Amino acid sequence: MKYILVTGGVISGIGKGIIASSVGTILKSCGLHVTAIKIDPYINIDAGTFSPYEHGEVFVLDDGGEVDLDLGNYERFLDIRLTRDNNLTTGKIYQSVINKERRGDYLGKTVQVVPHITDAIQEWVVKQAKVPVDDDDVEPQVCVIELGGTVGDIESMPFIEAFRQFQFKVKRENFCNIHVSLIPQIMCRCSTALENSVKEKISMFCHVEPEQVICVHDVSSIYRVPLLLENQGVVGYLSRRLNMPIETKPRKMLTKWKEMSDRSDRLLEHCSIALVGKYTKFSDSYASVIKALEHSALAISHKLEVKYIDSAYLEPMLRHRFGVRGTEGKIHAINWARNQKKPFLGVCLGMQLAVCEFARNTLGWKGNINSPTLYWAVIDMPEHNPGQMGGTMRLGKRRTIFKTNNSVLRKLYGDAEYVDERHRHRFEVNPELKSHFEEKGFRFVGQDVEGERMEVIELDDHPYFVGVQYHPEFTSRPIKPSPPYLGLLLASAGKLQGYLQKGCRLSPRDTYSDRSGSSTPDSEISELKLPSITNE
Repeated sequence: MKYILVTGGVISGIGKGIIASSVGTILKSCGLHVTAIKIDPYINIDAGTFSPYEHGEVFVLDDGGEVDLDLGNYERFLDIRLTRDNNLTTGKIYQSVINKERRGDYLGKTVQVVPHITDAIQEWVVKQAKVPVDDDDVEPQVCVIELGGTVGDIESMPFIEAFRQFQFKVKRENFCNIHVSLIPQIMCRCSTALENSVKEKISMFCHVEPEQVICVHDVSSIYRVPLLLENQGVVGYLSRRLNMPIETKPRKMLTKWKEMSDRSDRLLEHCSIALVGKYTKFSDSYASVIKALEHSALAISHKLEVKYIDSAYLEPMLRHRFGVRGTEGKIHAINWARNQKKPFLGVCLGMQLAVCEFARNTLGWKGNINSPTLYWAVIDMPEHNPGQMGGTMRLGKRRTIFKTNNSVLRKLYGDAEYVDERHRHRFEVNPELKSHFEEKGFRFVGQDVEGERMEVIELDDHPYFVGVQYHPEFTSRPIKPSPPYLGLLLASAGKLQGYLQKGCRLSPRDTYSDRSGSSTPDSEISELKLPSITNE
């Protein structure tokens, strides 16, 4: 097993996650099996209880793990499926050591940071690095480990010490460190490419070879970073440094990335998508949503423009404000999208509120989101434990069965009978009310295996009005966009019907168009302030 540790200096948020993902990508393109581990030095057990304003979105894995959003980068770049144990936190380590101490595993010894905490860190990494991440169940050959935060932080010191010891245990030929810094360290983040004279100076003062100084300058998109690293000989260096006899010439995987990046730079047509939510002041709160939209926009050769709309901002224009912050604003935006026949995708709460909006404005059920009448439409799940916040939701991969062949979303999924997508929710649509909605053309086209949970909604006589209880953005990939988001972009660009008629095959050269589903003009967005074609 080869280990590559990615650390950061000077400031946090310098791009360690993108570097780690990109290094893994170019190694995987050489035919290696690659896995990734993210270390977060905070004491929380996981990211499940974080506010989106604290650390951005909570990324959900197949096994229900609520983890740091950087694991989303790993999965998207490497096209792999990770588990909750690929995210290691101080809280997890201390919890495991304390549990051992309570059981008497340390035989009465004094439990200390060194060696017990540092040993636990190393044991966790070695164990998790061997867990297969691909469908063929092959043990990974390379493990890329990202240490969150900044070297020098007090909270990361046990991890630094653990890896200082670790490099000697696994031997030099099996371990290397990539340090990312603004200037001057091994990987240099800067706005433009560094001249050779600057690299030589960094080499001299940092005691590394000139070939180890890699410039990661600003590029048109993050998808060019793997190409940038490959062009500077990172694969060849790692092959020699870690004694990996790999073929260094570009493989098919990187060729696809280059084609995708080149196409991204040439896009001329624009597509505006409005994202209506409560946490729009911090874009990382919707990181995977934005990535899924980007993947879909690129697939149809459009440049994406996201307009963030704070749902709470929509509420002052209403005569009455009901419910929790932003809820009525979302319902108002959904009503606008439904009546104006603008493409709409409701995710999780967005789907639930689409049900409430239809109940209020079409079925005539009176009241607000907190009243008994509308509350019947969205109910607590049996699993929900209101006394415990962490890990009590319905989490992870669950199967959704399509109940009809005449479903737009089913066609977008390749006419699949079922799909497996990731969930994260405490509430659900009341299944007892299903018939009231379907009589009016509001169809529940997807349900869980038992037929008890409503998973997918579609509205008849609308260009694209879709809601999903799951979070399809978590499984979107740059070269394989999420079908619900792809449908939204196609409908917004006026290409959905042509895409469906061609059997859901898409080529960048396709020019078919159906302007009945055209996107909302910017002037209309500015005037109405609420083009809720995406709501979460």
